[in-house]
Amino acid sequence: MKKTDSEVTENPFEPYYESLRQQMEEQDPVVLVGVIVALAVVVITCVFLKYFLTSKTVRSAVLLVGLCDSGKTLLFIRLLSGKFKRTQTSITDSSAPYKAKNDRGSTWTLIDLPGHDSLRSQYLEKFKSAARAIVFVVDSGIFQKEVRDVAEFLYMLLTDTVICRNAPTLLVACNKQDITMAKSAKLIQQQLEKELNTLRVTRSAALSAQDGSVGGTVYLGKKGKDFDFSQLPMKVEFLECSARGSKGEDGDADVESLEKSLAKL
Repeated sequence: MKKTDSEVTENPFEPYYESLRQQMEEQDPVVLVGVIVALAVVVITCVFLKYFLTSKTVRSAVLLVGLCDSGKTLLFIRLLSGKFKRTQTSITDSSAPYKAKNDRGSTWTLIDLPGHDSLRSQYLEKFKSAARAIVFVVDSGIFQKEVRDVAEFLYMLLTDTVICRNAPTLLVACNKQDITMAKSAKLIQQQLEKELNTLRVTRSAALSAQDGSVGGTVYLGKKGKDFDFSQLPMKVEFLECSARGSKGEDGDADVESLEKSLAKL
């Protein structure tokens, strides 16, 4: 029976498909498998690169976190404008572009998160995936009184699965160094390592013995060893600063060490 014109136009590529099918049947199966594997590798590589490049570009936030009255908000203002401004306890986040002091002209989104214990988790959950760095602000003047609370907040950060996977730089800013009785960054680091080691022991029963993680947390540090910050997957730096400055409201802030660290991101 003679084909109608409509039937011919419905299958214009049929001769090519038939030719391709015959060629594939004539090919060595080993060659065909090799071609399929090569194509699969190319596809997987493209997907991986897309994920990797996207994740790198998304993480452009610098989070300022810490307990209430640690000086986060004043530090936030000083980094952005250099000016002194009286602040009050934050109940929401504040963000603004921050231009790092480096030759690359890097610009990050600086985000000040509330320090109240009822709000920390909520805002950390909102921004942690975008964090390129976390500035953990400590009140060096009353650190001895707050060491337990500081360690518990830090423990929550350092055992978070998203933060451990992304490994943002952790800058522990030992603020209020203008106060006479302020503790040094070295002493604060040593005491936090001891306190975090104690916390890890008391909470280890809740961790899975198989993979070291349960309920969205990971094991802190290395098993069988006393905790220290060098065991973490991210870069950690302790530094001293004073958002208020040694000359008070009319003087400049002492934040050069923090600015230098932010310039390296």
